[in-house]
Amino acid sequence: MQAEFDHLIQIIEHNSSQLDEVDSHLEEYSLRISSLQTDLEKWRTEEREYLDKIAEDQKNMERLTNKRGLLIKKREECMRKIRELGSLPADTNTKYQNLSLKELWKKLNHCNSELKKYSHVNKKALDQYVNFSEQKEKLISRQEELDRAHQAIVDLMDHLEQKKHEAIQFTFKQVSKNFSEVFKQLVPVGRATMVMKRRVDEELSEDSEATASSSAGRSSQADMFIGVSIKVSFTGHSSETKEMQQLSGGQKSLVALTLIFAIQKCDPAPFYLFDEIDQALDTQHRKAVADMIHRLADSAQFITTTFRPELLESADKFYGVRFHHKVSHIDAVSHEEAKQFIEQEGIDK
Repeated sequence: MQAEFDHLIQIIEHNSSQLDEVDSHLEEYSLRISSLQTDLEKWRTEEREYLDKIAEDQKNMERLTNKRGLLIKKREECMRKIRELGSLPADTNTKYQNLSLKELWKKLNHCNSELKKYSHVNKKALDQYVNFSEQKEKLISRQEELDRAHQAIVDLMDHLEQKKHEAIQFTFKQVSKNFSEVFKQLVPVGRATMVMKRRVDEELSEDSEATASSSAGRSSQADMFIGVSIKVSFTGHSSETKEMQQLSGGQKSLVALTLIFAIQKCDPAPFYLFDEIDQALDTQHRKAVADMIHRLADSAQFITTTFRPELLESADKFYGVRFHHKVSHIDAVSHEEAKQFIEQEGIDK
């Protein structure tokens, strides 16, 4: 029993020492809590002070912003007045930089009183002169640019007109050469030429000759050509040369065919359709036209209608057109049937 009692005594003493230790820690923590609360109050006080300072600074900033706006307006007003004064000398800043405000006001009042004497003078004349001078330089530069562009266009137009003029002359020379050769083949004893007509102003008076020459210099070279005239002689004699309006119907037809064949040699077409081209021709010329078509048929197709036998001798295909019961019928026929058909038509006529 004594041993148990001693053990309990030891336990009580141990717990008492632990309790004293806990009380000691509790007091220490209480002191720390009190210190922290004191610091918290201090920081809260400082926070309120800073908030008050921030609010005061915001008020000061608003006042400064308003003041800045007023100063900006005042500066703009001063700048406007300076602009109204016109251009100032280059040494203005250095000349009046060291003067006091009172002296500056005095000089300003003196200048204003002097300026009243010249109130009728345009104070912006110098600025306007500088502005108009700059605009003039820009317009002169723009005019030079437009002049260069215009000259480039004129040069291109002249080049194209020269090319067109050369093309017209080259084509005419080819057609004219072929025309003479073809007419020689159709009419061995004859002769034909093509002449390019040029514009000739014979009605201009002496007072307008300079103007006319200037206008002609600006006009197109190709515009100088106004047409083509044809002169032919069926006998070969120069004295019997005739123009188109002097020829008979058959001769006009032959000249027209000659021109078509001459153009065909320069710019061939795939096929040609002729409707009774030999109707007004005599036998000799119909034979010559038939031979010409036969020679040209190697490079083109010729379709002709005829009531004459000469074209049949050079053809390789024959078609007869009949009118029966108010309806036209086209049938492929032989050479002999075509000849009989033409002979029958000749008898009927």
